[in-house]
Amino acid sequence: MTIALWIINGLLALAFIAAGGMKVARPKAALVASGLGWADDYADPTVKLIGAAEILGGLGLILPLLTGIAPLLTPIAATALTVVMIGAVTVHTRRKENATPSIVLAALSAISAALGFLVVL
Repeated sequence: MTIALWIINGLLALAFIAAGGMKVARPKAALVASGLGWADDYADPTVKLIGAAEILGGLGLILPLLTGIAPLLTPIAATALTVVMIGAVTVHTRRKENATPSIVLAALSAISAALGFLVVL
């Protein structure tokens, strides 16, 4: 079960850190131009905050379990990322956009949270 958790968390961490890094590093106009139309509905600091939350969540999936320091934070980070992705599904659905990537990430984050709680506790 631990190996499955590491595989899922590694993939999720890569996805969230990359997506969050893009949101933090690029201006809102560039994000909208590259296909993230939802960003146009939010203020620039809000988009940056979402990106920062994704980066911190991605790090939270790996670092606590890797270092052995407060490993309970790993499933908590996965739970928080599940909530973020449920918000993303809601936004994409309201905008009549494809929500499939957000649904997949939400499901994988929920699985990671469940596995994480089983491994840690």
